[in-house]
Amino acid sequence: MKLKVYADRASQPSRAILILCKVNGIEFEEIKIELAKRQHRSPEYKAVNPMGQVPAIVDGEFQLFESHAILIYLASAYPGIADHWYPNDIFKRAKIHSVLDWHHSNLRRGAAPYVLHTVLGPFVGVQVNPQTAAEAEKLLLSSLSKIESFWLKENEKFLLGSSQPSIADLSLVCEIMQLEVLGDKERDRILGPYKKVQQWIENTKHATRPHFDEIHTLIFQVKAMLQNPPPGGAINEAE
Repeated sequence: MKLKVYADRASQPSRAILILCKVNGIEFEEIKIELAKRQHRSPEYKAVNPMGQVPAIVDGEFQLFESHAILIYLASAYPGIADHWYPNDIFKRAKIHSVLDWHHSNLRRGAAPYVLHTVLGPFVGVQVNPQTAAEAEKLLLSSLSKIESFWLKENEKFLLGSSQPSIADLSLVCEIMQLEVLGDKERDRILGPYKKVQQWIENTKHATRPHFDEIHTLIFQVKAMLQNPPPGGAINEAE
């Protein structure tokens, strides 16, 4: 049976899964779960992921959720995937795990709520909390600083001193791409001081094109709508 990927392209982790599959030629069926329509809360979807979040996969009789677990599974289970995505070297794998664990409690906790409590909240029915936004921005900037000074080694192109991307690069860059919806000026204010981070993002885009651009089309559509809101101020976007 063909792999099924349950995803919303408005979701940062969903995009990482989709890009990994497309770049590596994994045949799959994309099943769209629209967060804005609350489809992730439906009984049908909760049979796939009881946590009610995206992404999730079904591979034959095997079901899995949590994006980092899915990335690891796909890179391990499917033949022909280049070793650099999730190396056989146990020490390199451990380092990748350290980045992924750090991401969930740092970069993601900063970027996602900052976007929600600044530009996105009013359009998806979430009450904006300026204090939450301020705290999230502080963590976001701290996380970008740590990527710049620690995770990006010397002049290497990717995380952990690698010359090729891993699943960690994909996961973190997809997270940062959510900042696009803030608009160019605000995105540049946040990313401007971090030159190595900016170059790393471009390196990851280049290594995964054309799929990276295609999967992020929705984010740029949302960005355009936020810059020119429709009458009534509501858009069909993810929470």
